[in-house]
Amino acid sequence: MIHKLPPEPDWHKLIKSGCRAFLGGNASVPYALVQHLIDNSQGFSDIELVHMLALGDTRWAQEQYKSLFKANTFFIGGDVIRNAVDEGRADYTPVFLSEISSLFRDGTLPLDVALVNVSPPDEFGYCSLGAAVDISMSAVRQSSLVVAQINDCVPRTSGHSYIHISEIDACIEASEPLIEVAPEPIDSVAERIGQYVAMLVDDGATLQFGIGKIPSATLKYLCNHRELGIHSEMLTDSVIELISSGAVTNRKKNFHPGKVVTSFAIGTQKLYDLIDKNPHIEFYPNSYVNKPTNIAKNDNMIAINSALEVDLTGQVVADSIGYDFYSGIGGQVDFVTGASISKGGKPIIALPSTAKGESISRITPRITEGAGVVTSRGNVHYVVTEYGIASLKGKSIRERALELIRVAHPKFRAQLLDEVRQHYWVPHYQEKHPTDIPELGAIQLQKLDVKGETYYMRPLNPADERRLQEFFYSHTKETLRLRYNYDPKQMSREKSCNLVSIDQSTDAALCIVRQEGSRITIHAVGRFYFYEQNNTCEAAFVTRETQQGKGMASRLLNELINIASKRGISKMSAYVRGDNKPMITIFEQAKFKRVFTGDPSEVELIRNLEDSE
Repeated sequence: MIHKLPPEPDWHKLIKSGCRAFLGGNASVPYALVQHLIDNSQGFSDIELVHMLALGDTRWAQEQYKSLFKANTFFIGGDVIRNAVDEGRADYTPVFLSEISSLFRDGTLPLDVALVNVSPPDEFGYCSLGAAVDISMSAVRQSSLVVAQINDCVPRTSGHSYIHISEIDACIEASEPLIEVAPEPIDSVAERIGQYVAMLVDDGATLQFGIGKIPSATLKYLCNHRELGIHSEMLTDSVIELISSGAVTNRKKNFHPGKVVTSFAIGTQKLYDLIDKNPHIEFYPNSYVNKPTNIAKNDNMIAINSALEVDLTGQVVADSIGYDFYSGIGGQVDFVTGASISKGGKPIIALPSTAKGESISRITPRITEGAGVVTSRGNVHYVVTEYGIASLKGKSIRERALELIRVAHPKFRAQLLDEVRQHYWVPHYQEKHPTDIPELGAIQLQKLDVKGETYYMRPLNPADERRLQEFFYSHTKETLRLRYNYDPKQMSREKSCNLVSIDQSTDAALCIVRQEGSRITIHAVGRFYFYEQNNTCEAAFVTRETQQGKGMASRLLNELINIASKRGISKMSAYVRGDNKPMITIFEQAKFKRVFTGDPSEVELIRNLEDSE
């Protein structure tokens, strides 16, 4: 059935000066329609255009149209809009993406007209909003009038993306490709961040992610995962490889199982072709997709968002650089909230540790003057940089500061520690900042399978002070006697601090931990002390009683041998009580030889590292 199209807009009958118009955005701005309005704008002034992120030339925000239009954006993007906001010719309205529709509905921002980009009507008269359902559907439903650009380049997307031709008051027909945004090349920093984030994602998880190098790198490292799902306000080209790999099935989702759920897509034509007439990918308004309670219906919800800076208490700045507004709140808080209340959910903030050629640390002692907090310190569970994963949930200010200093760029760590010590966020005896073990390479975290369970081996660091204390008090008297050759009664916080605050470039200390959500438990610790005078080192380790016999000590010892060998250390020694047969066996299996000392109560073992392979 052929449906008659509405008439071409007679703008002077549809709108008037001072009205408020919604403009469809993201990759689907109806530019031909905007130009049609501009060409017929004689006598108009002060038209407020409200919109989300708008890709393309955003001509309405150019200075030449400042009397005709006043842009009011919920998300700043591109130099034209950003300059207009900076110069006061445009406004930025901060609001959660899930709540924008309520501004239209309750009259806070009543809409006189909605300008949208839609596909041609199908045989039943339905046009699709295509790649930009986002807040456009809400605007269409709440606006007094709807004017559309009928565009055969707009894909027909599944879900709640359709409006009937009878709902459109006026239209023009104009074929205009959607704005394409090619993926940024993944650099080494994004690569490492992606690897760390991927370690936090279990099989069967549901994902939310944005656009840029870090999400692209993360999804690249998830292609070997299984049974993943997607519930994300946004899709980009990086999802294509992940879906093609077979990692995404959506079968484990609790909310819309079997379907990718999203609101808008920004990418290349390859992505727009993927979503066209694809029944497995469904588009819904942001009021539905970003509703935290809907997000939380998915177990193991992983929300991956970015930031401009994070202070040492965990406050996240994401929309401003000092007094300059840079982007917007978007869906970050929606998904951080939803993931935090999801069963097994993990809200993650991922960002490079530095900016401007490593001259500025993004991990900061305090929020930059003028900047605003988007996500509060109480919402953040994980912060990931190229230097590791900081786990913040349930951590004290002292622990948070030390965790975040650990994932800051090494050249800023001492300065950050000095800053927080001034405010007593860390105790006076915390003198050393976290250091990495260079021999472990770029990724300082190794995932281990121990008898079918997942553990992680990594450097011990100052943030482990309380965890090491708990580890000590978990030991039996027998374990303490075998490890220390006497029965120590106490592990003070100061003593624990000294044990975890290591210059890892000289000595080395590793731990094996179990991480369940933000709860981290140390199960084994191994270390060596370097003696510069004779270029040797002394090794020792201890394992939680419940984990003994599972090979953790051997893994730690082998890694310590590898580190010492790479440093050119000539020998590694160990001193073990004569009745500690299991530990003696571990050293002997690692090619250590007993040395006669004449003391039957203690065995000295030595391995010549210069002969190591």
